[in-house]
Amino acid sequence: MAEKNKRGFHTVEEPDMEEYERKLREHRVKVVRRTIILIVTVLAVSAGLWVFMALRHYENFDVGSSVDRADTEATKFADFGGNILKYSNDGAFYTDTANELIWNQTYEMAKPTIDMCEDYLAIYDKKGTQIYIMTSQGLVSNIETTMTIEQVSIAAQGTVAVLMGDQSNSYLVVYDKNGKELVNGAIYGEDGGYPIAIALSNDAIKLAVSMLDINDGNVKTTIAFYNFGSVGENEIDRIVSANSFSDMVIPQLDFVSDDRMVAYGDSEIAIFEGTQKPKLAQEIPLTGEAKSIFNNNKYVGVVYSNNDEKLTHHVAVYDMHGFTVMEKDFSQEYTEIGFLSNNEVCILNDHSCDIYTVRGIYKFHYDFDEELYKVISGGTGLNYTIILENSTEKVRLK
Repeated sequence: MAEKNKRGFHTVEEPDMEEYERKLREHRVKVVRRTIILIVTVLAVSAGLWVFMALRHYENFDVGSSVDRADTEATKFADFGGNILKYSNDGAFYTDTANELIWNQTYEMAKPTIDMCEDYLAIYDKKGTQIYIMTSQGLVSNIETTMTIEQVSIAAQGTVAVLMGDQSNSYLVVYDKNGKELVNGAIYGEDGGYPIAIALSNDAIKLAVSMLDINDGNVKTTIAFYNFGSVGENEIDRIVSANSFSDMVIPQLDFVSDDRMVAYGDSEIAIFEGTQKPKLAQEIPLTGEAKSIFNNNKYVGVVYSNNDEKLTHHVAVYDMHGFTVMEKDFSQEYTEIGFLSNNEVCILNDHSCDIYTVRGIYKFHYDFDEELYKVISGGTGLNYTIILENSTEKVRLK
């Protein structure tokens, strides 16, 4: 019995710890290597897919929804807050992309014109006396001026600057969003000059005025900046800075942020910067006669004529530091060119649409059977709202 038990026991050798740790390290290295290979593979596939999508050209789309619509021929369209603003001589309609009415505002205007800044919209009668201040919720106030309106510029809180009168008698009034006068006075330029453009900063503190002087056949434009805050209190007529440009007409000004204003001249684009006293920061010479100039708060685009019979147009896009980010030749004749809300360049005529990315990739082309009015970005890279003569379609490129 004892002998049997004795045979039932055996000696267990102690494990070799160094060998065990070596194998454990090798296993861990294999796991880490496999994980790295998997991550690199996923990143490579993702990068390849991203490059493919970024460079891809589309010539078709799927229609997600289509809504019949009936508008007058004089109706104009704009993207306001991601929805659709339709306006004409007798009123404005604000609808979502499914054509569901959000609000409507009736009026009678000979030449309805709009200006937008963030959540506020001004609809005014150029050469008339009516101004409607709107938000996405509807009417805020209606202002009737005492003189004919040349231009209205609206700020982010609904304050509006109004240039009124004519070449012999120009007058400026700043109203708050409820129509209360904040600033008023006549505008006189040096040597008999007269104002041709205004721009109110987003914060309503600064006002830029372009004054055209013509003496003895010489042309000069002076851009003056007014400051309605505490900084301007100690300045004569609240003018905190001014720049003159010889042999140049500057008919358009635009504040793209609180501290940056862009002036569009016939021979250059001038960019001013400054939170209180804007100074000239960049000058972008125009390389030829500009057929069109368009902008958003990040970029400025210029279309020139080309000598090439096949590629008749040349578009250049600059950032707000004056650097060229895109140059492209194209052949499509157009009735409208501009930036979509996603910074893409959209070129339209009555029946065709071309879209380029801001880096110059030719993204989309399509010829429509119906008359084409407007294209609005849908917020992602492939989704758009297309406004045609008789319908509004929400589409996805394919």
